[in-house]
Amino acid sequence: MSQAQPNPPSETTASEEKHLRPSLKDTAGTTGPSLTPIPPPRLDSGPRSLYMRTIDPGSPWLLSTAIAIIFIGFSTHWLWLGLSGTLVTLLLSVRVIIPSFKNWLRAFFTKEERRTLIGIVAFLIAIASLLRFLGFYRLVGHWLNQIVWDEFGSWAEWVGALGQIMIAVLAVYVAWEQYVISRDLTIQQNRITQQQTIDTYFQGISELTLSDEGLLEDWPQERTIAQGRTAAILSSVDAGGKAKILRFLSQSRFLTPLQRDSRLGRPILDGTGGYAEDREQGVRVVDLGVMLAGADLANMDLRWIELSEANMVGANLQNCDLARSNLSRTILVEANLRFADLKKAILFYGPFDTASPRKKHTAPNYQTGAYTGAVIENVDFTGVKRLSEEQRYYCCSWCGERSRATIPGGCEGIPNKLGR
Repeated sequence: MSQAQPNPPSETTASEEKHLRPSLKDTAGTTGPSLTPIPPPRLDSGPRSLYMRTIDPGSPWLLSTAIAIIFIGFSTHWLWLGLSGTLVTLLLSVRVIIPSFKNWLRAFFTKEERRTLIGIVAFLIAIASLLRFLGFYRLVGHWLNQIVWDEFGSWAEWVGALGQIMIAVLAVYVAWEQYVISRDLTIQQNRITQQQTIDTYFQGISELTLSDEGLLEDWPQERTIAQGRTAAILSSVDAGGKAKILRFLSQSRFLTPLQRDSRLGRPILDGTGGYAEDREQGVRVVDLGVMLAGADLANMDLRWIELSEANMVGANLQNCDLARSNLSRTILVEANLRFADLKKAILFYGPFDTASPRKKHTAPNYQTGAYTGAVIENVDFTGVKRLSEEQRYYCCSWCGERSRATIPGGCEGIPNKLGR
C-alpha cells in the first residue's frame, strides 16, 4: 500500500512566510483560502535616527565629562578648551534644570498662580526699566557721589540703634507668642480638669441618691449633701460647666418636685416608667435655691431645663436657648434675656389673663394660674425670639414700666398690672 508523499518544502523564505495572507481567489472551486505572499518591506524605507539623538543630555557621565574638560582647561591654561567646556556644561545643565523647574512649578503652583507669578516678575522688570529710562538710576548715582562718606560712621550708629530696636521688638513679639501658647495650654488643661470634676460629681450624686436596687432613695440627709455638692460645684465652674450640670440634674429628675410616699418619703411611680410630679406638695432631690443668682449663662443651651422656683436674680441669660424650659415661679428680677429663645417656655400655669407672679408665703393655684408665674420685674427682653402672644401678654402685664419698652411687638393695649 503506497503512502502519501510529503509535500515538497516550500521555497519561500522565513521572512516571506511572515507576510503570507489568506486570499479567497476562487470561492466556487476551492474549499479553503489560499495563502498569497506579501513582499517584505524594504529595510531602508523606515524612519532613520541619528546616533547622537539617542544620547541623554542629562546623563551624569556626559556632565562629568564636560566638567572634566573645564578642569583640564584650567590646569593647562588653554582658554579655548576651558571656555568650550564651560559653555557645554552650561547648556547641558540648563537642559536638565528647565524640565525639573517646570515640574516643580506645576506641582506647587496652579495655572492661575503661575500666571500671577509671571505677571509679578514682568511688573518688576517693567518698573525697573521705566526707572532706567526716566533717569532715576542716574540721579541716585549723582546723589551717592555727593555724600560725604566720612560722616557715614554716624549713620552706622543710627542703623545699629535701629537694629537694636528691631531686636527688642522681635523679643517682645516672641514673648507675647509664648504667653499666648501658655495661656491656651492653661485653658485647655483647666477644661480637662473641670470635666473630670463634673464627671466625679455626676457619679457621686448618682450613688448618693440611688439605692442598691436602682431606685431613687433621697432621704433628708442625702438631699442635704446633694444640695451642698451642687452648690459647691456650680460656684467653681464656668458657664458651659453650669449648663452641663443643669442638664444632668434636670434630665435625671433631680430638679423636679416629685410626689412622695407620706410615710417613707419615696417617690411614687406614675405607671408609665417614670416618677409622678407634684407641683403643689412635691419634694425635689436638689433645690437650686439661690445657687444661680447672678449666674452668667450667656449663649448656653438650656432647652427643656427644669428651673422652676429657682432664684436667678440678675442672671445673664443673653442669647440662651430656653425653648420648653420651665421658668414658672422663677425669680428673674433684673435678669438679662436679650435675644433669648423663649419658644414654648413655661412662664406660668393656667390662663394667661389670670396668671400672676409668685408671692412669698402664698400658695400657688395651678388651675387659675395665680401666683404660678415667674417674677420678671425689670427684665431686659430686647430681641427675645419666638415669644408667643400669651407670653407677651404676661410679660407686659408683670414686667414693669421700664421693661415694657423692650418687649418685641410692644405692649399697646395691655394693662400694667404691676403698677410701677
